[in-house]
Amino acid sequence: MHSPLHRAPAPAAARHRSGRGVTPRTHWLLLATLVLTLCAGLLLQGYSRHMFDSTADGADTGGGAAGRVPAKVLSGGPVIAADGARTARPAARTIALTFDDGPDPVWTPKVLDVLRREGVKATFFTVGTRVAEHPGLARRIVDEGHQIGVHSFTHTHLGRAPGWRRSLELRQTQLAIVGATGVTTTLMRPPYSSSNQALDDVDWRAVEQAGQEGYLTVLTTLDSQDWRRPGAEKIAANATPTGGAGQIVLLHDAGGDRSQTVEALGLLVPRLKAAGYRFATVGEAVDLPAAERPAAGAHAWQGKAMVTALRSTDLALDVLTWLLWAAGALALLRAVAVFAAARRHVRLRRRGPWGPPVTEPVTVIVPAYNESAGIEAAVRSLVASDHPVEVIVVDDGSSDGTADLVEALALPGVRVIRQANAGKPAALNTGIAAASYELLVMVDGDTVFEPDAVRMLVQPFADPAVGAVSGNAKVVNRGGLLGRWQHIEYVVGFNLDRRLFDLAQCMPTVPGAVGGFRRSALLAVGGVSDATLAEDTDLTMALCRSGWRVVYEERATAWTEAPASLGALWKQRYRWCYGTLQAMWKHRGAVVQGGQSGKLGRRGLTYLMLFQVLLPLLAPVVDVFALYGLVFLDPVRILGLWTAFLVLQLLMGLYAFRLDGERPGPLWSLPLQQFVYRQLMYLVVIQSVFTALSGSRLRWQRMERYGSLPDGGAVR
Repeated sequence: MHSPLHRAPAPAAARHRSGRGVTPRTHWLLLATLVLTLCAGLLLQGYSRHMFDSTADGADTGGGAAGRVPAKVLSGGPVIAADGARTARPAARTIALTFDDGPDPVWTPKVLDVLRREGVKATFFTVGTRVAEHPGLARRIVDEGHQIGVHSFTHTHLGRAPGWRRSLELRQTQLAIVGATGVTTTLMRPPYSSSNQALDDVDWRAVEQAGQEGYLTVLTTLDSQDWRRPGAEKIAANATPTGGAGQIVLLHDAGGDRSQTVEALGLLVPRLKAAGYRFATVGEAVDLPAAERPAAGAHAWQGKAMVTALRSTDLALDVLTWLLWAAGALALLRAVAVFAAARRHVRLRRRGPWGPPVTEPVTVIVPAYNESAGIEAAVRSLVASDHPVEVIVVDDGSSDGTADLVEALALPGVRVIRQANAGKPAALNTGIAAASYELLVMVDGDTVFEPDAVRMLVQPFADPAVGAVSGNAKVVNRGGLLGRWQHIEYVVGFNLDRRLFDLAQCMPTVPGAVGGFRRSALLAVGGVSDATLAEDTDLTMALCRSGWRVVYEERATAWTEAPASLGALWKQRYRWCYGTLQAMWKHRGAVVQGGQSGKLGRRGLTYLMLFQVLLPLLAPVVDVFALYGLVFLDPVRILGLWTAFLVLQLLMGLYAFRLDGERPGPLWSLPLQQFVYRQLMYLVVIQSVFTALSGSRLRWQRMERYGSLPDGGAVR
């Protein structure tokens, strides 16, 4: 019977076929489409909600020069024809009640109820955003026989807006009305307008442009001043005409508490009826042709699409807000968890050694494939260990003379095993089978050990429950921004997480760069599997599920090369992330198991899912919402929140650097890391998740070596 460590490697052709799955590209198009759609929706949401001017109509009286306003308009009737040459007045003893700023879900129904009870028809000048928000109320206005008109889209001062925005405000409000009611209207009242005599040149610009676009401008003759909330009796008195002239009365059904308006309406209508006045819509009062017409097919569909879009953006913003809170809560939860765990981890480690000193010899296995750039430094550092070691370099079919370089060193205790290229798991299994000792250390060919690293790494094996030990991998090529950012990530991200995992007894990964193992434990789980691209994570999870405890020994320091270009970094992290997702799926059964396996499942896998999958997936939402906030919300508040988040990251960084004995100088680049490096890591997660969901098979990608490793020493 063959040992599981001596599995025959798959033929080269088969290996190539298994890794030939095409990385999906359509997901990037999908992601870009979703982001652009989200941005467009947020722009519409921001424009409609946060460009809204909620100042009461009567509060802005204008009062500028009126040289451009035609004299016949200044002295004419309140309804101004499209060409500005004609005006109209209501018929004698005719009252046209008009309501601005709605529809409002609270007050518009109450106003409509009073009008229905009194048998009176009125005219409602509606705000486009509110029509889109409450289309049912706009339909009720039309269905109950009232007239509906345009009062701009965001209640902005049309005269002071540029021409393009005036046109947009009118067109979008018309579309909202069409989408909600199925009819078009030719009536328009500019916000902050009042009587003809109050028109100035600024106001006239809005009236002129509205006329050019086919609207009749409706001003007022009596202002109830209900926006001042002087009391129901006063509002009714202000709206009561003197004499028999017809009037267009200004009231409001939105824009604040309109309880006084509703009460005043119940007083006003009976009194005026008793005084012989009749009530009519604006169109009826000035004997206009029908101001409302059924919308044409294409126009109706456009209106419905706009109402749907606006309501969808409301929903999207609600979802985004909840996701933002979720992302913030996750980030804060992680910060608190790792900080508390790190403090406790330090206290526990200070209580004393793991047990009696571990002095037995150790086999160090170095899987090597085209590692000529750093293999000499790696092997020399291992031989220089202050702990007895044998070093086995497994050359996995290198074509750059890696094995020859090691043999030429002729170092004592170093063996070279050559094999045809079969992949890193196969090379590790070859080394495990050839090892002379029970305790093993696995190290990548681009890693240099400190002299005491092996000794420190094996001390936890004094505890018979420990099956594997994670060491402390540090970045050696930390020059430049990319090197600094990865240095920060290793110290702040990886090492703080490992302290938490150690404390919670759910360590998911012993890094390939520096890890210790019991040979018997590895044999029991079948050696190193090639089922995932993250063989170190897969192996560690398998050991946890077999009941072994995996711990972190921060004093076992090794120096490893990090990618020196964004492209190389992408490939490495893509493989790591995708392989981790594979391992999580493979070991998902641990969630419902007990003992050490259950700790991995319910603690470790949950942590990975929340903070290494879901949180990065939410990150683009946070960034998009932050940009939205800077443009449409309070930029000072948004910058304050971002600064608070950055300060939290900095404090975590300072603490982690102190624990690791590192100088804090590189942390100056942390703000830049948030803008560039963080986005790259989030895209890596997104790419990995899409690849996993699509069922594509990603082949192993080897990182380019740069030969930056010190020859048997470290760089601090």
